[in-house]
Amino acid sequence: MTNTKAKAKPHFSRKLLAIPYGLFLAIFVVIPLLIIFYYAFTNDEGKFTLEYVKVFFNESGEGVIGFFKSYNFKTIMQSLFISLVSTVICLLIAYPVAYIIARCKLKNKSALLLLFIVPMWVNFVLRINALKELFVFLGTYNKSNAWNIVNTIIGMVYDFLPFMILPIYTTIIKIDKSYLEAARDLGSTGAQAFVKITLPLSKAGIASGVSMVFLPSMTNYVVSNYLTFRNVKIVGKLIDDYFMGDLWHDGSFIALLLLLFMFLVTWLTGGFKADEQTETRGTSLW
Repeated sequence: MTNTKAKAKPHFSRKLLAIPYGLFLAIFVVIPLLIIFYYAFTNDEGKFTLEYVKVFFNESGEGVIGFFKSYNFKTIMQSLFISLVSTVICLLIAYPVAYIIARCKLKNKSALLLLFIVPMWVNFVLRINALKELFVFLGTYNKSNAWNIVNTIIGMVYDFLPFMILPIYTTIIKIDKSYLEAARDLGSTGAQAFVKITLPLSKAGIASGVSMVFLPSMTNYVVSNYLTFRNVKIVGKLIDDYFMGDLWHDGSFIALLLLLFMFLVTWLTGGFKADEQTETRGTSLW
């Protein structure tokens, strides 16, 4: 008589694999955020206070109107300007590049895409220093405030352009070519097919690229420091100045404001939504 009982298999839940990731998030994300929250809303004695909220919005002592003339407000506006212009330039360059690579007839498209990724393998500081030497050679380094802004924007575009190209490329290459063939069969021109099909279906990649360029451009003060001899201040540098000056409470509150702003930008660009499939039904061409 044979034993028909199946041997008991050791039970292993795949959920256990999430434990290291959970520990990593708790130690390096959650705990530091809690520390920032603590310093933002407590004083030196550890008591709850909104003093640093008032200090930030009333830095000049002239109330709300004075805030729009304050150093903090000017730094924030300058950061938004640099970040917005850098993002727009990256998008204008990245979309055609990603589209051409995705639609080219080369068998090994990854080799062409690699040309834009290779610079990312070089140390960041080395790349920025090389760009700085180029500006020195051209005579634009620390020439005037306007040139400092231009140099900073060029540095941001140079550094973050691959982060705009990659998500757009991966979105375009997944678009089913049968949609474009159907559009042509129905009499659509190439421009109409692009506007009606390719562009709408690549919005997810555009949104991802924008969030990956816009938000870091507001905080990457290493670029502005190296390319402008520390004459252009952005929000990241403002927070660093507070922390380096042992003003942890003020710096923590500004860091929370920046975190809230990043949350809003990510939410507005659809960054919290699940990835949608590129398949659509009944795409209208007119």
